[in-house]
Amino acid sequence: METTQRTDQQRSAEQRRRDLLEAADRVVLREGPGASMNAIAAEAGITKPILYRHFGDKGGLYAALAKRHTDALLASLRAALDAPAERRERVESTLDTYLAAIEARPQVYRFLMHPSEAVSSGETGGEGFDVGLHSAPLLRRLGEELAEVIEERVDLGPGSAELARVWGHGIVGMMHAAGDWWLGERPCSRAQLVRSLADLLWGRLAAAGNRVGGPGF
Repeated sequence: METTQRTDQQRSAEQRRRDLLEAADRVVLREGPGASMNAIAAEAGITKPILYRHFGDKGGLYAALAKRHTDALLASLRAALDAPAERRERVESTLDTYLAAIEARPQVYRFLMHPSEAVSSGETGGEGFDVGLHSAPLLRRLGEELAEVIEERVDLGPGSAELARVWGHGIVGMMHAAGDWWLGERPCSRAQLVRSLADLLWGRLAAAGNRVGGPGF
């Protein structure tokens, strides 16, 4: 009986946390980096101390939202990599998936990658919020995940594990820097940017064979 009650309480707490993250998402979609704990608590219909009880502080809430969106992005990237298509087409599809995600929800992207904008613009929501401290682990996770995908699929010869990590973090850095610039200035179409980035990657990637026994790339 006690075990059942504990399980029910745990499920209720997990659902409550999901509901609070949904409320936080709605505020972030409206306000970007300026999303404050006060606004999120009001959106959820609770007091700020209750929000703190679930996430600790804005850094804790940021980490939870970052995991939520990074999980979804990684699932989309893996789907693009697993699609039945030629390698070049899958490379372009993967790049496009990332760019489409940041284009579709620019306020969420700004909240995750540029939380310090709230300080420079005079908004109080980001006060004391260190962009490097919070956004760097997100990019690092994407780099490590992509490195795993590369290592399991592509034969890079001697030192392939180390090279896969170099490629994984390098590609994520390229996507992030190019996407950030493109989202702010829109100097070309998304399709043009995808083709240009794929051209940059294509040399060694085109020549590498598939890893024996791997899912192929």
